[in-house]
Amino acid sequence: MNPIRKQKLLIVGVILGGAAVATALLLLAFNKGLNAFFTPTEIAEGKVTGTQNIRIGGMVKKGSLLKEGLQGTRIEFIATDFNEDVPVVYTGVLPDLFREGQGVMADGHMDAKGVFQADSILAKHDENYMSSEVKAAMEAAKNKQAAKTVANGGAQP
Repeated sequence: MNPIRKQKLLIVGVILGGAAVATALLLLAFNKGLNAFFTPTEIAEGKVTGTQNIRIGGMVKKGSLLKEGLQGTRIEFIATDFNEDVPVVYTGVLPDLFREGQGVMADGHMDAKGVFQADSILAKHDENYMSSEVKAAMEAAKNKQAAKTVANGGAQP
């Protein structure tokens, strides 16, 4: 093979290999940064697989908040959509507006014990705000609960 042709072929191969590596790294970074939104009901139905990064939303169940540690930096609470509950554990400083009975969104993953390990917590910013994702999920859970009640002849499941 001609040395010039061999050199051109090597250059093209290096460029294609570099492009393949860059694409693989980009897809890996995108996949790790992608957070799908789930409600407590969807989590209870088994729609979350493995330890994928997800975002859950709902309300902080009244009476479920537990702070541990010297500064109260390990927090446990239950996120609910009033149909199903998901226990959440978070280590860090909570937003000022975080409290029981308020809307919450958390980013993280489910562990093997069925506890959501939150990496970050987002709380609503005023009395009238609730994210559209959480509002739609809460409405769907309410409709599902009403459908179950009707199917059971008016008796609560």
